[in-house]
Amino acid sequence: MNDTATPGYAPLADRMRPRALGDFAGQGHLLAPGKPLRAAIEQGHCHSMVFWGPPGTGKTTLARLIAARGDAHFEPVSAVLAGVKEIRAAIARAEAERAAHGRDTIVFVDEVHRFNKSQQDAFLPYVENGTILLIGATTENPSFELNNALLSRCRVYTLKTLEDDDIRALVGRALADAEHGLGGAVQLDADALELLVRSADGDARRALNLLEIAADLASEGSISEALMREVAAGGTRRFDKGGEYFYDQISALHKSVRGSSPDAALYWLVRMLDGGCDPLYLARRLVRMASEDIGNADPRALRLALDAWEVQERLGSPEGELSLAQAVIYLAVAAKSNAVYTAFGEVQRDIRKQPSHEVPLHLRNAPTGLMKDLDYGSGYRYAHDEADAFAAGERYFPAALGERSYYQPTDRGLERQIGEKLRQLRARNAAALKHHGQGKP
Repeated sequence: MNDTATPGYAPLADRMRPRALGDFAGQGHLLAPGKPLRAAIEQGHCHSMVFWGPPGTGKTTLARLIAARGDAHFEPVSAVLAGVKEIRAAIARAEAERAAHGRDTIVFVDEVHRFNKSQQDAFLPYVENGTILLIGATTENPSFELNNALLSRCRVYTLKTLEDDDIRALVGRALADAEHGLGGAVQLDADALELLVRSADGDARRALNLLEIAADLASEGSISEALMREVAAGGTRRFDKGGEYFYDQISALHKSVRGSSPDAALYWLVRMLDGGCDPLYLARRLVRMASEDIGNADPRALRLALDAWEVQERLGSPEGELSLAQAVIYLAVAAKSNAVYTAFGEVQRDIRKQPSHEVPLHLRNAPTGLMKDLDYGSGYRYAHDEADAFAAGERYFPAALGERSYYQPTDRGLERQIGEKLRQLRARNAAALKHHGQGKP
């Protein structure tokens, strides 16, 4: 059993860090023989770079391997704890290392996205003049979180979640490694191993932490499935409540609804709920989907989404989440139309590029005598007094703007009928305007 109070103790995940590229788990798209990054590391021709990927995929380990392979001084900086003062101190040590030993320095910045603009800018001159090689690690999209100036000096490498086979191999090495791992002191049942792999969810650090805890609790040197289930209880799937994975998953949910795939839409909904997403956030997004992707093709979708939101507010979790599932499935199978969404966007663009046109006099209200004297409301045709309650040929846009046709219903769902009605009304408008010699609307 490990004792965290023992001097020099290191967690299993730290002890099992690969010491050679051949031991590195996963990331074959970057480190397989012949890949550019592997070739650069093996030839010692490294450059400043940013590793972007989920936790437990080996960002810190890979940075250390690069430094060791190139015999470079490794200078770690935590963006969570450090500021410009610590950055300058790291640069000073890098300059001293080069002066004393002629060695390159790799400054490794963990959680680099947490640095603000001025802190990121502090690295620029030293990356530019070669004083340091910068390796940043981030779980957030560098395009959004890092300065363009810093990004232009670094190559971004994307690290992927480890595959199940990678986790199995990693756990196997940890169980067998006598020097750094558990050295055969415990055995892992096959079912316990599979549960551990699922619980790790592609995170090597999580896998080794769970294994170490289970090994400490194991009796008679065997880790059973029951013990592993107890150790892994309470773990959730990979989800960061506002970061890259959050937006990836909500995008997948939205696109599944838009693509009329109820099974995939339900999968992504439950994935997000399982990861700890606020159900009320999901309820709001379903309302958006109902208007953006369904609209008037099936107006019931909006009402159902609002009802699901209300049920979630009233009942809470987990009872209310079934209403979200019901809404997701309905939205996914409903007739689709983005005609309202498209029309709304076109109107916004028109308004932004046009001056603030006056409201035509005949459309203005005239509650006072002065306003009537100024012809407010003069010539307005009350639609209910016209045939079919439609004032054919009446104009409602500002005169300077002319007639516009923004809303183009699709030929799906209720919009098929809406479109036919609009075609009839527009034809009557055209005929009336032609009759009065006002030209085509």
